[in-house]
Parts: sequence; C-alpha cells; structure tokens
Amino acid sequence: MLSKSIIPSTVNADLQKERDGASFNSEEFAAWWAGGPEQLKFKRSVKEYMYKDINLDERANFHYLSHEDICEFAVKNSINVAKKLRQLQAERNPGGSEYWPTLYEEPELAGLHLAGNPFGVMYLVVVKALKAQCTAEQYEEFGKRLEQFEVCAAYAQTELGHGTYLRGLETRADFDRDTDEFVLNTPTISAYKWWPGGLGHSANYSLVMAQLYIDNQLKGPHLFYVQVREEGTHEPRPGVHIGEIGKKMGFLGVNNGFLGMKDVRIPRNRLLMRHVQVHRDGTYVKSPVDVLTYFAMVSTRCLIVRIIYVALAATATIATRYSAVRRQSPIDPTLPEVQIIDHVTQQLKVFPEIATSMAHRLCFDYLWDLFNVTSKDIDQGRYERLPELHALSCALKVISSTDATRGTERLRLACGGHGYLTSSNLGNIYAHMSASCTYEGENTVLLLQIGRFLIKSWRAAQKGDPLPPTARYLAEVQRNPEFGAWTGSWENMTKAMQFAAANKTRLAFQSLSKRLDKGESEEVAASHTGIELTQAAELHGRAFIFHCFITEITGPKSKTRSPSLNRVLEQLLELYLVNMTLNNMSDILRVVSLTDGDLSKLQTRLETALTKLRPDAVAIVDGFDFIDGQLNSTLGSFDGNAPERIFDAALKAPMNQKSVPKSFHEYLGPFMKSNL
Repeated sequence: MLSKSIIPSTVNADLQKERDGASFNSEEFAAWWAGGPEQLKFKRSVKEYMYKDINLDERANFHYLSHEDICEFAVKNSINVAKKLRQLQAERNPGGSEYWPTLYEEPELAGLHLAGNPFGVMYLVVVKALKAQCTAEQYEEFGKRLEQFEVCAAYAQTELGHGTYLRGLETRADFDRDTDEFVLNTPTISAYKWWPGGLGHSANYSLVMAQLYIDNQLKGPHLFYVQVREEGTHEPRPGVHIGEIGKKMGFLGVNNGFLGMKDVRIPRNRLLMRHVQVHRDGTYVKSPVDVLTYFAMVSTRCLIVRIIYVALAATATIATRYSAVRRQSPIDPTLPEVQIIDHVTQQLKVFPEIATSMAHRLCFDYLWDLFNVTSKDIDQGRYERLPELHALSCALKVISSTDATRGTERLRLACGGHGYLTSSNLGNIYAHMSASCTYEGENTVLLLQIGRFLIKSWRAAQKGDPLPPTARYLAEVQRNPEFGAWTGSWENMTKAMQFAAANKTRLAFQSLSKRLDKGESEEVAASHTGIELTQAAELHGRAFIFHCFITEITGPKSKTRSPSLNRVLEQLLELYLVNMTLNNMSDILRVVSLTDGDLSKLQTRLETALTKLRPDAVAIVDGFDFIDGQLNSTLGSFDGNAPERIFDAALKAPMNQKSVPKSFHEYLGPFMKSNL
C-alpha cells in the first residue's frame, strides 16, 4: 500500500526536452493569444487568485457522486466561485465590475465549475438579453437585481415539442385588459419549457419566450420576465409546475429544467419592451425588425464560438502533452520506443486541432467586432448589418461546434485507452462539445438559414445590388466564372474555397428555381433543396475562415510580432489551409482543374507542415496558457507525469478505499459457494 504521493515533484524529462528545443518564445505566443501582454498579466493574476486553495480530493471524486449530490455540489461550487470573485473585486477595485460579475462565466474559469455552472446561462444569456431588450426603466426595476445576483434566472425558450423553430412554440401569453396583465399557459405537454440551464431547482425567475396574443390575435414570439419560485421559500409559484429533466451525457450539475404554467399572471411591464410595446389599452407596437426579438440568441451564438475554441485548445493541450510523454512502438526496430508524437499518423490526429482552435479564435475576434458594431447601429436605428451578422454567427457556431466535436473525439482516440478514463477529462469535454451542436440552434437548421441568406445574396448579385462583405465573392464569381490557374498559394486556396461555395450556391439556386418553375412554393422548394443549401452554407463558412485566418496572420498585425513567432503561426496556417483543402477536394475539383501532380504536392505540403510543427508543438500548446486546474486532466498536466497521475487518481477512487467490496459478501461469495 502506497502511503505517500507517487507523483514526482519534477517535470517529465521528455516534456522538458520539448520545451527546451522550441524555436520560438512560448511567452510571446501566450501574450499574442491572450490579446497582449497586459491582458495576459490580468488573466494570470485572476487564475492565480481563483484556482488557489481548491479542494483537490473533492475535485478528484465528484464524478463518483450520485446525480442529486452532483447537482448540490454544482450549486455549492458555483456559489463559492461567485463569492471568491466578489472578494477579488472588493480587494482590487471596490465598486467596479471587471472581475465580478464580468468573469463569472468566462472560459478561463470553466475549470472551477467541474459539474457545470447552474447560473452560467444567467450571465451568458439572460442578463445580456435584459440589457438588449429592456427599457431603461425595466432594467432599473428588475434587471439590476438579477445582474447583482439578488435573484437568479433561467432562459426558457425551447419546449418539449419545439426547439429552433420559434414560430412553432406553443407557450402563450394572452393580454388581459381588465387587469393589465399577461396570462401565461403551456396548454399541452409538448408546450412545456424543456432544457433551460438552472431552471430545475436553481432559478426563481425566468425569461420565457411565448406567443403573444391580443384579443386572441397572434403577434408572434416575445420575451417575458416571469417569477417561477417564491424569493423567500423557493417554493414554486401558484400555477407553476417546475422541476429537473434528469441526468444527461454532460453538464451533469447544470440543473436543466422543465416549466409548465397554468394561468400564471404577470404585470404588463414584464414584457420586454425596448423594441416592441403593448400599451394599457392593448395597442400593439411592432418591433422595427423581427430579428431584434432574438438578438440575445445572436449574442449567445457568438460567445459559444469562444467557449468552443477554448475547449478545443484545452483538449489539444492534453493530447499534445500526453503524446510527448507516452512512448510506444519503435520506428526503427533497432532503436527504443519513440514518443508517439514522432509518429506522423499521431501528428495528423493532433496538430490540425491546434491549428483549428487558432483559426476559430481569429474568426471569433472578427465576429465579436461585427457584433459590437451592429449593436451600436441598432442603438441608432440602423439594421443593415443584421442579416450578415446572423448568417456569420450561425456559420461559425455550426463549424466550430462540428469541428470541435469531431476534433475532441479524434484527440481522445489519439490518447489511446487512457483517453477513455474519466480522469483524462476528455469524455467530459466531448460531452460539452457534442451538446454545442444542438443548443442555441440545431446545426442543420442553422445551415438552412445560412442557405437562405446565400440564395438571397445570389439573387442580389444577379441584379447588381450590393452584397454584405462576407458574401461579395458571390458577385465576383458571377462576373468571372472561370477560376483560372491553380498555383497552390494561400490566396489561391482561399479563392478555390470561395469558388466551391459559390458553385454550390449556384447549384442550389438552380435546383430551387426548377422547383419553383414546377409550381412549388418558395418554402417547399427550399425544403426540397435542403441538402444543397446546407452544403453551400458549410463551404461559405469555411471560405470565410480561410480568408480571416490568412488576413490575421499575414496582414499588418504580423509586423508587431517577432519573426520566430510569425514563422510558427504561418506553419499552423499552412497546415490548416492544406488539410482543409484536401478534406474538401471533391467540391473544389468541380470548379478548379488540378492534376494528379497538384494533389501529390498538396500531400507533400501536408506532411512537411507536420514535420515543421513537430519540434514546436508542446511550446505552442503551452502558449495557450492553461493551468492544471483548467485542464483537470491526468494526461495533460504541465509536469507531464501522466502515468503517476493516472495511478494516483485510481488509488483515490472510492472503490479502492476498502480491500473487499460489499457485493462479494452479499452476492459473489455466496453464489460461488453454492456450486460446491
């Protein structure tokens, strides 16, 4: 029996060798990744404060708890995080907000919410929605209370029978002129709100998306602020049927809930009225743009892209470090076993995910800038950018979640059998990434919405009308439909991806037009053209990522970085572009003439890119600047002592705290004796 820690106090020699042999300064990468030296310093100071003194044994064993205990653990844990952030704010800048509540749901602190944060949606979605949709008076009355965590709230939109299709929602809110109230009802089981994070037993208020009726006339989906539990006792309010939906694949402690309502009355001013109004006499003032009702979802989709690229970077860090310390199978039979990172097949599993996380990070920066500019436009009554923001947020949400889900599984497999351990944390991350493919807009539905944007843009280009910046390539392809010569340059590959996207859009438009000519309605024709529309939408998103990645790495900002860092970033760019070009070659070959020799050169470039990145892989993921508390992985710790940490986690498992389990005495032993 081991009586002391088996984890060495030193860094694994192979991992240290990787760091010592890097061709660039990992600290410079970390500063670039964080957004600058000051941002890096700030983030590190926050993590040092927040992750110190955490209960390691509690963290190691929470997966062994019952579902109810995990939910209780999540509430306790998340409230402790909130208390600590409040304390940090009070110590460093009393009265400010840069720590609390701003950082509560930041990805850098996700490692503190091991079972998920039941109150995360409150700050990620609800507070932002109230700020965007409330009048100043409404926010002063009930928005500030929520922001200060005097109450807590969920965001109830999805129903048991309806998700992304909001016009199909069955929850209804009828205006009662006599009492100046809205009366909310969920008339069927399928109308019950289903899935809202924190709604089950944590929230006492909720934003509820419901169909507004005035004089039994439908006005469409609107947001209402509804009290669902008593503030003092936390008991459900009259007419409210509320609870938890049960155990899920991931987000084990987020307390996702259901909500049914029977004649629940709320004051008229609980309809969020910044863009839409219902007056005392029942007069309805429509929003200037329908999408403003859903603008909180656009904001959330943008932020999801950030959550996802951080998670993929964390997974890539775990797999890269493990690949550097795990030795398996000699390449030369006369020599010892090599680090598995030396196998080119392992490099192809791991390195592209590092590049993908970087590509998505740079695209998020562009997307978030566009969101902020669009928000300012909305404040001034200008809505021209909304369609492009909606399409781009959908595209990046779809591609980042799809790529991260596949990438996380690929990285788990790259860690062999040990990647299947709960203590690796890869299964937990995978469950979170997989969920992102369906929450805040199911990915296929979002691709169809992008497809409609592309068809509209294609028609506008045919008329010579101006197009949004991210769709202007469609007009360029219409004007010059011949691709020209294949050179294989980065710009040439971007052009090829744009041509592939434009060609898919053209084919989808032709199919749609034929169906319209046969008498189908626009909606039916679009449904029948759905496969081509989703294909065009994905290529459109990938073309944008190509363009954005190249611009950020080779543009004016490159002059602020050292040559050694630029070289590494360009190698990652090369790997991403070549790998994605090869992965989408079937669509590219329809618009670009490539010879067998051209394809062979791309394969050689792929292998060369992997070889060039090999000496710097560990230093690159070190530059993501994750601390062990964030990764929470026996395979990916900074010291690289994976075998010892795997063994240590096993020794701490509850089953190993007694030599003989109870089941032996009650079942196994008696059964074996009965055969004598």
